[in-house]
Amino acid sequence: MENTMTDTPPYVRPDVALFLQFLNAVPGPKFWQVPVDDARAMTAAMRDVADAPVGELAVIRDLSIPGPAGAIPARLYDSREQREAGPVMVFYHGGGFVIGSLYTYEPYCAEVARLLDLPVISIDYRLSPEHPFPAPAEDCEAATRWIATSPAELGRQVTGLIPSGDSAGGNLAIVTTMALRDRPAAVPVLAQHPIYPVVTLDADWPSMREFANGYLLTEEAMAYFGEGHAATPGDYRSEPLNFSQQGMPPSLVTTASLDPLRDQGIAYVEKLKQDGVRVEHRSAEGNIHGHINIRQAIPSVQSDIEGNIAALKDLLAEVAATA
Repeated sequence: MENTMTDTPPYVRPDVALFLQFLNAVPGPKFWQVPVDDARAMTAAMRDVADAPVGELAVIRDLSIPGPAGAIPARLYDSREQREAGPVMVFYHGGGFVIGSLYTYEPYCAEVARLLDLPVISIDYRLSPEHPFPAPAEDCEAATRWIATSPAELGRQVTGLIPSGDSAGGNLAIVTTMALRDRPAAVPVLAQHPIYPVVTLDADWPSMREFANGYLLTEEAMAYFGEGHAATPGDYRSEPLNFSQQGMPPSLVTTASLDPLRDQGIAYVEKLKQDGVRVEHRSAEGNIHGHINIRQAIPSVQSDIEGNIAALKDLLAEVAATA
């Protein structure tokens, strides 16, 4: 039977449609058409226009983590000044391994710290193209292992890890979890929460074709990120979808229905199921890639994030019940 799925326009939320109308009408060069420092500045400026305020939080503190090529900046978010021993979310930001930062993801990390009521530590790993593959993955693994040792700088006793991240950071969450599965850290990984992750270098997916232009993450942007990061084909850190997921922790994977990466994210969910991993999949219907840090521009994103964190809480409660 002929596939006529693309004959029907996809569902787009009203607030998403308004944001895309604005975004696609903005004049001037796009970030992939300017020098990388300018691209990063454009991305940082986007936070001030499109994302929600950071809001009140008891703790927002910078950290310096020893890494394989020098200190790795990080930032601790916590809704409580003092906290008993417990899990920590380790967050790896998106941006195609090229343009994200602690700054661009600060509103999201602060909101998760409030909703989850757990510490969140955001990792400012080395960026490509100055530090191409596998430098980001090396930094994220090293930083997560350091956090697992409950260093005094945290001021908190860590009993378990929850790797999370979006897009490129979703890839980093998965491959860090794989590394800690194969060579455990000082405390266990309790669950992982990749958000519209990059899990393969294969671009031959229906969603890649359907949403290649006009939905924030474009084919030009993906080509720019791919060239800058220069990932090695066949390496588990570039293509975790092609490697065994057996023994991975319970997983909450989220996708967006208008995202070029949607189908590979869904394929990763199926891979986890096939390999016997407890997995929960949430789809942000009518929403686009990158939505977790455009809450002001797309107000309905707040309910997506709240739903994700509620599902993550349930998953963590299951883990605690079976421990």
